[in-house]
Amino acid sequence: MTDEPTELTHVRADGSAHMVDVTGKAVTTRQATAVGTLRTRPDVVELVYAADLPKGDALPVARVAGIMGAKRTSEIIPLCHPLPLGKITLDFHRLEAGIRVEATVKTTGVTGVEMEALTAVNTALLALYDMIKAVDQHAIMEEIHVVAKSGGKSGDWRLDDRS
Repeated sequence: MTDEPTELTHVRADGSAHMVDVTGKAVTTRQATAVGTLRTRPDVVELVYAADLPKGDALPVARVAGIMGAKRTSEIIPLCHPLPLGKITLDFHRLEAGIRVEATVKTTGVTGVEMEALTAVNTALLALYDMIKAVDQHAIMEEIHVVAKSGGKSGDWRLDDRS
């Protein structure tokens, strides 16, 4: 992983925010993976995987919500560039007392897709929470972070590779 930038890229000299100019950047294939976890009771996890919740089958709803969230990232995060997303994958991993969401987003463009991957995870987690809140309004969304990225000037990295 490269060194952190020494100045803020989204702030002009007068302190006002602006959208970064990416027109001079090279078009490359870029990909990012983010994860997050919904902590809930084991009996609720069983209801999710049995598609036996009062609101219906939660995982397909959460998958579509995550995909839709990734596609609309630039509409809800003020300084994000709209990107032509080529692939969005959402996977769910069953835990004893929760569900781990993993989103991978890929594009060919001039800026990365970390925000899109994070938005996909957050949106999927929100949809899962909405689907289970009738049986567990105390569920917790946590550990949301980027675990890998590739492409672009800053290079490739995985969370496991960081020191």
